[in-house]
Amino acid sequence: MPLKTIVLMLGFFSCHTVFAAEPKVDPEAIFALKVYPILKSKCLACHGDDPEKLKGDLDLRTRIASLKGGASGLPGLVARKADESTIYRAIARDDKEVSAMPPKENDQLSQDERAAFKAWIDGGAPWPSDARIEAIIQATKPKGVRVKTSLGLSSDWTNRAYEPENLWAYQPLVRPIVDKRKPDQNPIDGFIEAKLRAMNLAPAPGSGRRELLRRASFDITGLPPTPEEMDRFLRDPRSDELAWTEQVDRLLASPHAAEQLARHWLDLTRYADSAGFANDYERGSAWRYRDYVVRSFQSDKPYDRFVMEQIAGDELAPGDPESLIAVGFLRMGPWELTGMEVARVARQRFLDDITDTVGQVFLGHMLQCARCHDHKFDPVPTRDYYRIQAVFATTQIAERSVPFLESENQKGFEEKRYLEARKKELEQELARIRKVESEATERWKKTPEGKAGQKPPRHEFLSPADLGMERIARKGLERLKWEFDRYEPYAHSVYNGHFPKLKSIYAPFRIPADPMKGEPESSHILGGGDPFSPRDPVTPGVLSIAGEAQIPTTVEGRRTALARWIANPKNPLTARVMANRIWQWTMGQPIAGNPNNFGATGKKPTYPELLDWLAVEFVENGWSIRHLQRLILTSDAYRRSSTHPRPEHIRSRDPLGISYAVHQPRRLAAEELRDAMLAVSGELNRELGGIPVRPEIATEIAHQPRQVMGTFAAAYEPSPNPNDRHRRTLYTLKQRGVRDPFLEVFNAPASENSCEFRDVSTVAPQVFALFNSTTSQARALALAQRVTKETDSDEAAITQLFRLAYGRTPSEKELTLCLKHWQAQSVRQSKRVYERAPRPLQLERVAVEENTGTTFRFVERLPAAADFVPDAYPADASARIRGLMDVCLVILNSNEFIYLD
Repeated sequence: MPLKTIVLMLGFFSCHTVFAAEPKVDPEAIFALKVYPILKSKCLACHGDDPEKLKGDLDLRTRIASLKGGASGLPGLVARKADESTIYRAIARDDKEVSAMPPKENDQLSQDERAAFKAWIDGGAPWPSDARIEAIIQATKPKGVRVKTSLGLSSDWTNRAYEPENLWAYQPLVRPIVDKRKPDQNPIDGFIEAKLRAMNLAPAPGSGRRELLRRASFDITGLPPTPEEMDRFLRDPRSDELAWTEQVDRLLASPHAAEQLARHWLDLTRYADSAGFANDYERGSAWRYRDYVVRSFQSDKPYDRFVMEQIAGDELAPGDPESLIAVGFLRMGPWELTGMEVARVARQRFLDDITDTVGQVFLGHMLQCARCHDHKFDPVPTRDYYRIQAVFATTQIAERSVPFLESENQKGFEEKRYLEARKKELEQELARIRKVESEATERWKKTPEGKAGQKPPRHEFLSPADLGMERIARKGLERLKWEFDRYEPYAHSVYNGHFPKLKSIYAPFRIPADPMKGEPESSHILGGGDPFSPRDPVTPGVLSIAGEAQIPTTVEGRRTALARWIANPKNPLTARVMANRIWQWTMGQPIAGNPNNFGATGKKPTYPELLDWLAVEFVENGWSIRHLQRLILTSDAYRRSSTHPRPEHIRSRDPLGISYAVHQPRRLAAEELRDAMLAVSGELNRELGGIPVRPEIATEIAHQPRQVMGTFAAAYEPSPNPNDRHRRTLYTLKQRGVRDPFLEVFNAPASENSCEFRDVSTVAPQVFALFNSTTSQARALALAQRVTKETDSDEAAITQLFRLAYGRTPSEKELTLCLKHWQAQSVRQSKRVYERAPRPLQLERVAVEENTGTTFRFVERLPAAADFVPDAYPADASARIRGLMDVCLVILNSNEFIYLD
């Protein structure tokens, strides 16, 4: 059997099956394709990478050394006798006389891998030369595009072959020719209509003005149009083209358009106001990065500059506060360093997080796949992964002193007094316990045991409650240090220097006086991604298939060089990735279906020429996001109706809805839904920026006991002032350990991973959140109060309700039904009694003291509760208003309110 045929079979069947069916399989091929990669990835870190430190004196770099074996005196290999070979007995893990290898259970070889070793040894254990290994590898390559690099990479990477269709994202950007049938046609429509003709599909007619403005208002600002805005557009006597262009320009110029873009971007960056994991301490100054993103989109900052500032702002402009805030992007991932883990492990988790996030967000590549081995489908070798990671090897985390900008919203800082009240209470409790301990110690010293110089038996003279409260108070004071940063001129940022020697972090970390003091980090390929298994050293670099860049090896300047390479117009990935995102955020679905993955496993572009055209247009127009949005919004494709005269024909020819023959309806996102309810009820505070606010959430979530930093976390307390609670959802506290159940049930993503595209589910808990919750009831009551104040009759109130919620007036049937329901519910409400539950000022907690295992109780005070101003409550309204409240609740739960056509 020819060699090429044999090795291809190895790729399709398990080793065991192939070897059983084909005993003549070349053992050299087995070694090159199976055994040698295993030796490199799982064995040489201990048995060859450092000849001076061979574990068990076993050297696996050559056949001769492997035959000899190690300190046990037993031969490592016995040619043609696998069962007598120590190496095979070790990997088989069923021989008590030989230590199991690899030692970690999780690293053990699979059944197929063990079968490969056995077949190789039983075949004589040949060890071909490097050239022969390379020849065998190349003989197995399927036909495709060969990617060469000049990086001196290992033979198992150079000249690999890939399917041409999987390399589309790496091709140079060239503006495709537009198939325009009309001289003034939007180029976007030229591409789409050409494909519609090829699919024998006729596009749907254009949407009506009402549907179109409501669609665009939510897509661009995340908010519904006001009745006044709708009226102006509907009554505009000009042509649809001119009237619509004016509306597009108005919406894009709105500051709320920047907030909507920021929401999309923060999904990608995993923005949160706390650190996550077991130590979910708050990131007091993270909000400044969120507001930096809003300001950047508001000014239509060129995207290439936006990229560079977030990767290397502190290097590009070290004296610019905005740039020091921008690099908060590098700090958005969940992270902790405690005394319970090894600092190097925490550090490596930080580096892995940055490397993969930069790859996903800016390059459309999930680089994490190459952490342990060369990527199996994409041209991303492990060496490239660690070369990019080496760029960040001198990047250290810190909360940096950065003065507040004039443009930053500093309202709400008076809430700091609630933290001060909590701090004072904890300090008093800690002082009381330490006084008890000190007095007991002094008494103990006067006893015979004390005179012997023995350490006082602390557990004997402090009660379990005191022992538990000492920990709660001490740890609580530590946690407050992070919360106080919210009101201080610090930024969640980074600096360049050596890795400081840390075992754990008990307070916000500042830049040390000597940033170069500490451990200078060298960069290596890590065997299996293990920070304790360094292998080949690497220098800073970039993704080799997408071009080259000179990255300095000095402490400073690495990130700047990487950022310039990413933002270079010649980089084939960056513009494509962002153009795809802008299309997705405006049209509701991306052209390339996995915006964070432009590799072989990602969905291919449905309109590759259109995507390239958009990317070139993006770069040639100053990387302007607003320019690209305007082009999309003024296209016929965006303005099409969501219904088609021949729906069955559309479904049969375009079952996935990717042709843009019709506009795809969508449900409002979680934030849009909450903001829309506040907007129509008249409660929405449209102020921009500022510290996170805390809306009311379900009491069982807000008051649930929670552990942070080894002690009880403070209960979630909503902002006392309704004007603060009713800010846009973008500005609400995003705490990883306490998620708002309303947002969660409507598919708001968790912030542990970059979210490229939100899921949309329809599940029963959404009904309870939207129809039965006290929050929805409060919005419905406020809406009822609003429409009755703004009108002078029941008919006018219902009409205004429809105008606010739907952007239209009700039909006669709808008006009649709503009036009838209002009357019936008013009668029902007149018989109902509402009792407002008193708001607790404190909570009683039950805890277990960890040293003694004894249960104790303590009281947690809620300092903000005394100042809490509640929302409108049914008990404060008449039965007539409460009857209309029930009508409003139905409207807020209707498909027409929740979905966009």
